[in-house]
Amino acid sequence: MTVQDRINTYWTGRAPGYDDYQQRPERLAADREAWAAIWARALPTAPADVLDVGTGTGQVAMVLAGLGHRVTATDLAEGMLERARQHAATVANGPVVLRGDAVDPDFPAGSFDAVTSRYLMWTLREPAVAVANWVRLLRPGGTVAVVDSTWFPEGLENASENFTDHYDAEVRAKLPLAAATSIDQTVEVLEQAGLADVTVTPLTSIYELDQRFGVAPGHEHQMQFLISGRR
Repeated sequence: MTVQDRINTYWTGRAPGYDDYQQRPERLAADREAWAAIWARALPTAPADVLDVGTGTGQVAMVLAGLGHRVTATDLAEGMLERARQHAATVANGPVVLRGDAVDPDFPAGSFDAVTSRYLMWTLREPAVAVANWVRLLRPGGTVAVVDSTWFPEGLENASENFTDHYDAEVRAKLPLAAATSIDQTVEVLEQAGLADVTVTPLTSIYELDQRFGVAPGHEHQMQFLISGRR
């Protein structure tokens, strides 16, 4: 079983609980409003062609489609894809959900106006290769916009037992950003891929929602960041 296979197996198993937590009704409307504002500021004016890589259960893809973008969403974890397809089917002009590798998306060069991801960079093998491939997919002036944080600055060994069964030492060794201690390490990956005007925006609206509603079990309350740059 490859490193990516083990990651896929973990997230397929996590998909139902992960999705149910993301969809909990007491926070759903506030989350949608906050994320819609974040992505609207980050991306070109709708309608644009957007690729959401590592889409998981499709939360970002659904928000982007709601903003009027033409969205293609990819992931490798079958459990996540199943949930994403269920969500996409509930709306007109929903995301097109496909199985695909975020490191090497199988699309022609210049296919998209933007590439997005959320909570992917930390668990992405070969992030420098991946972002370079995303840039290749962009049209001139296109945008890469990613959201993440420093989830495990003290190392993934401190995570839950079930998690480390899949994210073992071999997997962790292949994920350069998994134990990043600063968001600047993600910034550097985007800059080295040749993106211009790379900026970091603290997502205070999400931080405040986490204060109000709490964070997922096993997580710390911490700032998330939007990192974006232009081709």
